[in-house]
Parts: sequence; structure tokens; C-alpha cells
Amino acid sequence: MYTVTHTVVDLLPKDAIQSIDDPLYSNSFDGDSSDEVIVVERENTVRAYPTRILQNHEVVNETFAGKEIAITWCPLCASAVVYDRRLDGELLTFGVSGKLADNDLVLYDRETESEWKQSSGICLSGTHEGKSLTAMPAATMTWSAFEERFPDGKVLQPPEWGTADYGTDRFAEYMHSDYVGPGGDDRLRTAIEDWPFEFHPKTLTLGITIDGESRGYPRSVVTAADGVVTDTLGGTELVVFATDAGLFAYESKQILFEQTPDKSRFRGDGTVWDPATGRSEDGRTLTRIPNRRLFAFTWRDDNGTDAFFISEQR
Repeated sequence: MYTVTHTVVDLLPKDAIQSIDDPLYSNSFDGDSSDEVIVVERENTVRAYPTRILQNHEVVNETFAGKEIAITWCPLCASAVVYDRRLDGELLTFGVSGKLADNDLVLYDRETESEWKQSSGICLSGTHEGKSLTAMPAATMTWSAFEERFPDGKVLQPPEWGTADYGTDRFAEYMHSDYVGPGGDDRLRTAIEDWPFEFHPKTLTLGITIDGESRGYPRSVVTAADGVVTDTLGGTELVVFATDAGLFAYESKQILFEQTPDKSRFRGDGTVWDPATGRSEDGRTLTRIPNRRLFAFTWRDDNGTDAFFISEQR
């Protein structure tokens, strides 16, 4: 089992970045078509949470179709994870601690003051130390993909009390840099010099854990496999798709998929499937798998160098 040693640094006062606990929604979003949104779909209801808004708040405490969830986002790790807010029957409400663990957001819960690493969901300290939050099925896709697939979907709006510049993507330059960590802090902003893979440390990766077995699927690896990878993890047969819309994972149902010529859809079992929704033209739907969408270096920090799907090795 991979043993993690975290480097935790105090950066800001607690709640200097304010969570959204009273989310507002509409049918419109003022961002760019290429902006990413975290999408949650439950019981025929779908909502999108733009990362451009989340980069200013980092967590939304939400009750959605009867399920208490937290939509979390760390812009330093590009880590989008939706968690169940109930742990052992206790309902938790999350805020931003002001700390970073391995350059990742550290959440805290207001009920016990326990602190949680956002990308892994592991409790680092407090009443729940050593326990883990449960990741929920979700997808990270472009706004244009969401708008096309879910025309009736609702999208998170900036809070009425918000004072941030929601029209500016403050992390656009960072996303394409060779450094990790916040700028202007010599303790934290560093180059990754021990990276063992050909793909970049900031390669977007879909991390999946099933029955204690974890594996990350880098976008470049999936793209090189004609946009689709099938695998077995924790006894579950799964498929990972990569398109311009994003990275998506489902139970494969033993279907063999082949990319269509326009690279936006996949053929399988006599029909065509939309990777962003998991739906087929003949009315079937694949089961979305709980996942973490994040930079490869963060998945490595949480799970080790052996926890990647590398095409040459499989």
C-alpha cells in the first residue's frame, strides 16, 4: 500500500476564501465556451458548477435531489471532486481552511473542525482523522458541451454577496506553466524535477478508486489510444473516454467502443454513444463511475507512481 507523507502549509486565514452555502442557479453562464464546468446529474436533474466561479470559493455545500453533497475545486491541482457530505450518518458542512497539503486545498468541516485533503478526501487531522469522504459520480466538461447536451440544465451563479471578479480566469496562465503551487510564495511554487513519465505533470487525469484499488488515466494516454481505454479495476469493467469535451468514465458493460471519424462520439454494440452523457442513440445509458479529475502530479502525490494506466505496460 502506498504511504503518503503530506506537507501542510498555512497560507490564508480560515474562511478567507468563502464557501457557497446558498447556491443560486439560472440557465445562463457568462463565461467562455471552453470554460470547464463540474456536472452533477441525479434523478433527471442536472446542474453545472463553473470552475471560473469555484476558483473564488472552492466548495459548494449543496442538497441536490435529496442528496447532501459538496462540489469541490482546487485551482492549483485542477482537481474537481464531488463528495457525499454524510460520513457515518453525520452531516458535514465544508469550508476552506486556508491551508494547502502538497499544494492541494485543505477543507475543514464546521461540525468537528476536522481537516480534509480535497483531492483524496482523506481526513488529515481532527475527530475523523484517517477516514475518507465518498466521491460521487460527476463529470468535468466544457461549457459548450454542457450547453449542447443539457439545454434545460441549471448553472451555478456568482453569489449575491460575492465581490470577486468572476469575469477573469485568474489561473489561466498557471494552468499551462511548468510550476506547481501559488505564485509569489517561494515555499510552495516549485518545479517538478523528479517526474518519471513522458506525459507532463499537469496532464489532466481521471482518477478512479474501486474497492481500494486506484488508477489514474492521463488524458494524453487515453487520446493516444484513439480516445478510449477499457480496463478492469476492483473487479469492475470500465471504459474511459477522452474527447475535446473532457474525460469521462463508465461501467463498460463489456461493450467494445470505437471512435467515430469526428472523434466526438463512439460506436459500440450496434449504436453510437455520447461520451459526455453516457447515452446511446438507441436510448441506453451507461453508469457513470465516481471519479476525481485532476492534474497528474496530484494523483501521483496521493497514490504513487504505480497508480497510472500506462498503455505500454497494459
